[in-house]
Amino acid sequence: MFGDMQEKQEALRKALGEMRLEAEAGDGLIKVTVNGNREIVNISVQPDAMTPDDPEQLEDLLLVAVNRAMAMAAETEAAESQKLIQDMLPPGMGGLSDMFS
Repeated sequence: MFGDMQEKQEALRKALGEMRLEAEAGDGLIKVTVNGNREIVNISVQPDAMTPDDPEQLEDLLLVAVNRAMAMAAETEAAESQKLIQDMLPPGMGGLSDMFS
């Protein structure tokens, strides 16, 4: 049973790693793409976001986009983990999965 659980966890980790979630800030000036494992896979910065006289604006937009993307990844990971727990419980024990959420 534990071997099966480890296999399912590894499959979940792999599936999360293949997911792509994108968040943006500044009306699309900054786009951050992460995978379901909360790893940044791409950052896109439009030229209009780079204002030499206001570098704090770019920093703020990056922070907002990264935090949004990471929050999306955390929500996705939690939902997928919940599904895994639900699938692993014996029939009729589905209510126990609420203890883990």
